Amino acid sequence: MLGESREQLLHSQRVYQGRAVQLKVDTVRKAGGRETTREVVEHSDCVAILAIDAEDNLLLVRQFRHAVDKDLIEIPAGGIEPGETPDQAVCRELREETGYLPNQIKRLGGFYSAPGYCTEYLHLYLATHLVLSPLQADDTESIEVVRVASADVPNLIASGRICDAKSIAGLLSISLFQ
Repeated sequence: MLGESREQLLHSQRVYQGRAVQLKVDTVRKAGGRETTREVVEHSDCVAILAIDAEDNLLLVRQFRHAVDKDLIEIPAGGIEPGETPDQAVCRELREETGYLPNQIKRLGGFYSAPGYCTEYLHLYLATHLVLSPLQADDTESIEVVRVASADVPNLIASGRICDAKSIAGLLSISLFQ
């Protein structure tokens, strides 16, 4: 069993407050007594969805990501709105991004996106028994649905066509839960 080596928080200062993220700089004392700073991006929890249609295809989305200046192919995902449960967020996000409502969802687990500097936690779900039920959102007009056979996923990851961490983690875990 791993021992804990916690850091003592000495001071915290919020240096940025945006629409999607906040940034704080924490001054901490490490276990050995040395003081240092930690920059922390605060982001709300999200859902990441492995959506499988009636033909056993995975529904992925292609969308432009400004931070990396390119289109990425990803599993559907998005933030959990205030007052919304992760289950409710799965249904809303899937409808917004793919146009489908899942009649069956199963929580598969979850993970931190970048725990070295970010608080975001992603709840991973499997969504099946999909029915067409589009829900338009402000930021989803440029999203394209991409249907992929499960057998093609390893090649898409190995070739770099799927290259974001949440999608790789979710897609590689699917065989563990089916």
